[in-house]
Amino acid sequence: MPKARKMKGFTLVELLIVVIILAILAAIVVPQFTATTDDARASAFDSNLAAMRAAAELYRQQHGAYPGAVAAGSATCVNGTNETAAAGDAAFVTQMTRYTNAAGEACTGTDPAQFRFGPYLKDGIPVNPLGANNNVVVVTTGELGLASAGGDGWRFDSVTGELIGDQ
Repeated sequence: MPKARKMKGFTLVELLIVVIILAILAAIVVPQFTATTDDARASAFDSNLAAMRAAAELYRQQHGAYPGAVAAGSATCVNGTNETAAAGDAAFVTQMTRYTNAAGEACTGTDPAQFRFGPYLKDGIPVNPLGANNNVVVVTTGELGLASAGGDGWRFDSVTGELIGDQ
């Protein structure tokens, strides 16, 4: 009587068991990656917010007012280009990212005799990782309960120095 040949391979039941085990593992692991991503965004937000608050406070200590409260001005800049911006959003960005004099007037280059302050944020305004935007809206409400406007960037009160991230 001829010997029966044994087939090599996996049965359908064995393959289904492996697929089910992989699906269960994926259901456990995938939510962990999502939570890790959210934690990283929150950590980056906290870091960027702290850096901007520290820079704004340093600016206030050196100039007597918060950035954006006065115009960036038009003083003569020896080693660079004059940066003029009206008070508000543009002035905040200019004063935080350029060299400034005691009056808050800005210049792209350094001039130890006149433009000796800054730049406070050398890499520019950081992105708000919760909204993926680096726009800054400057308000002058003077209220501590500054409400978010949903602009996905930053909101800064140039009277109180309060800074929040829009979401």
